[in-house]
Amino acid sequence: MNDNGQLAKQIIETMKARGLKLAVVESCTGGQLAAHLTAVPGASAVFEGGLIPYSNAAKAQLLSVDWSTLDQYGAVSEECARELVLNGELALRADYTIAITGIAGPDGGTAEKPVGTVYIAWSGPGSMVIEHYKFSGNRAEVQRQSVARALEKLLVFLE
Repeated sequence: MNDNGQLAKQIIETMKARGLKLAVVESCTGGQLAAHLTAVPGASAVFEGGLIPYSNAAKAQLLSVDWSTLDQYGAVSEECARELVLNGELALRADYTIAITGIAGPDGGTAEKPVGTVYIAWSGPGSMVIEHYKFSGNRAEVQRQSVARALEKLLVFLE
């Protein structure tokens, strides 16, 4: 089991022991976070589900991300990450929700938002954190680092 698999196992065990539910909303990772979590035996006791709104239209239609947010700030922004995590929490009725939006590459980057730009948001009872990252490497490496950071920070959240 790789490091992300170990982190996912710790999260599932911790949340299961506390009777907590988890949901994910993923864009640039395309379901990899959910895949790591659901690879853990017993995940069904914790994992409510995940949504993968990849396009802007899907973000707006599935998770009610405001078109003005997408037009003004873009899908890869703190503002979009906030709407994704809050609306994902409401849609999936979880105690904790993680949302990831970013540019995994190799295309799509700009001078302001280069490939590797990722926003991850975590919400839990009475709190929310949004962090901005600039990961390096190819598409797979950016996705792996995004999943790892999402899992690592959730463990901190749970402590």
